Amino acid sequence: MPTYVSLIKFTAQGVKSIKDMPELMKTTVEHVEALGGKLIATYVVMGDYDMVGIAEFPSDEAAMTQLLAIGTAGYVRTTTLKAFPWEEFGEILKKLPEGDE
Repeated sequence: MPTYVSLIKFTAQGVKSIKDMPELMKTTVEHVEALGGKLIATYVVMGDYDMVGIAEFPSDEAAMTQLLAIGTAGYVRTTTLKAFPWEEFGEILKKLPEGDE
């Protein structure tokens, strides 16, 4: 399944409701699984972002559905990156046309 890395920032509403985050994460996990996905890891981090999430989804459409769901809830804003495993990247490189070095 494709992997997605989300960089997450709390909104003002999210900060005000920070003590509700464990319950919100439980709901998030349930929704991810209902979409056929799997939450691999979540981390609370220091720096420009507040959290990092790594998830797998069966399709870009399923990932987008989840991102829209958490975005419209109003607690967080996300920047999401589609990630390619190193082995898959190697296969992509093999498809590049031959050229002068």
